[in-house]
Amino acid sequence: MPGLLRGVARTAVIAGTATSVSNRVSRRQANRWAQQEAPQESYAQEPPPPPAEEAPDPLEQLKQLGELKESGVLTQEEFAIQKARILA
Repeated sequence: MPGLLRGVARTAVIAGTATSVSNRVSRRQANRWAQQEAPQESYAQEPPPPPAEEAPDPLEQLKQLGELKESGVLTQEEFAIQKARILA
């Protein structure tokens, strides 16, 4: 009978140790995963950058410039200066 108790006690110690080690490893892995996920969450919370302004269409600008010249708002010299600026 003492041999049987010794075998049972040894099995209990080994099983308890294995359980303890397994739990410790699981906690460490969970902590590492939580640390890895934390920076990703902070990036998700930042607002996206504002959209870049689109460059105006040169053809549309030239049409508007021509309309201003025809209506008398711009002189021929002003029209030439603005046209050169748009085409540059």
